[in-house]
Amino acid sequence: MKRITLLGSTGSIGTQTLDIVAEYPDKFQIVGMTAGGNIELLVQQIRQFQPEIVAIASQNKLGELKDAIADLDIKPILLAGAEGVKTVAAYGDSEIVVTGIVGCAGLLPTIAAIKAGKNIALANKETLIAGGEVVMPLVKKHGVKLLPADSEHSAIFQCLQGVPDGGLRRLILTASGGAFRDRATEELAAVTVADALKHPNWAMGKKITIDSATLMNKGLEVIEAHYLFGVDYDQIEIVIHPQSIIHSLIELEDTSVLAQLGIPDMRLPLLYSLSYPDRIPTQWERLDLVKCGTLTFREPDHRKYPCMQLAYAAGRAGGTMPAVLNAANEQVVELFLQERVRYIEIADLIEQVCDKHNCIAKPELEDILEADQWARNMVVEQLMVKN
Repeated sequence: MKRITLLGSTGSIGTQTLDIVAEYPDKFQIVGMTAGGNIELLVQQIRQFQPEIVAIASQNKLGELKDAIADLDIKPILLAGAEGVKTVAAYGDSEIVVTGIVGCAGLLPTIAAIKAGKNIALANKETLIAGGEVVMPLVKKHGVKLLPADSEHSAIFQCLQGVPDGGLRRLILTASGGAFRDRATEELAAVTVADALKHPNWAMGKKITIDSATLMNKGLEVIEAHYLFGVDYDQIEIVIHPQSIIHSLIELEDTSVLAQLGIPDMRLPLLYSLSYPDRIPTQWERLDLVKCGTLTFREPDHRKYPCMQLAYAAGRAGGTMPAVLNAANEQVVELFLQERVRYIEIADLIEQVCDKHNCIAKPELEDILEADQWARNMVVEQLMVKN
């Protein structure tokens, strides 16, 4: 029985993790969970999984949460706010913490979990994108494992099992191409939020679906892969793979290429991160290559996906620049979802913010947090200047 803490229980990663726990009650148990502000769903989860401790990020909803579970005979410890989330992350004897919080908000609780000696099922890209310079030394210091829980990095991690030191030549991240994969670049000036949220293959949250449309998600994954696997940016490539059957590949020094394939289902990498190094039998849909038919690949169009190159540039700059890129992207995507920014303005606004940043080459945690907040403020400032 593996004891799990789940950060972001009401989001896409969180609900799929709980699906796995419900399916394998003899293998996994929820110790703690955190959520943003979805009281109704959180209450259902508390009743079903009976965690020992729960934190809700929205401080003003703590009273409502207490009232909603007042009838329970055994109640969890209830906390609220950012400090409450960090407390849950470090709590008790859980063996692994699933980081399903979206955005840079997941950085501090992940650090708290690492310092408490917890292994991390990493579903929060921003932990390494914004905080890689700080997080990786902490991982080494505390002797914990970072187990990738997203499909691309899980695929690479799986392919690397048994590869000797010095045997890796390059990583190849596959991308679906997002909602506008088959649209001409010239058509993007007129696309809407609703258009951008129509992902062809995956069911995900709004923010990551927009990132998939811009291919920023893949650029961010390049930065994450750099930290996770210790690979130089020149050895990390992106290829468009519309079918999303091959989740990523590695090339070895002898030119052998290894790939991990599977039905597009986020539960698979989540399950592997929770069960590693074991493999748990499932009754999920199996991959039928005959039904799949043709698997195709194409080079990304840099005119259609300028965010990808911004991410490579930020990663190579290092220091606080990836944190600025990430924060600017979060802020601009939120503005796009509010229909205050057009789709084709997303990359331009992010680039303007990155260009204005004075990068700190060897940042401390405080530097990263300050850079994150600076970037968010600068997005708003640039938008005001533009308008």
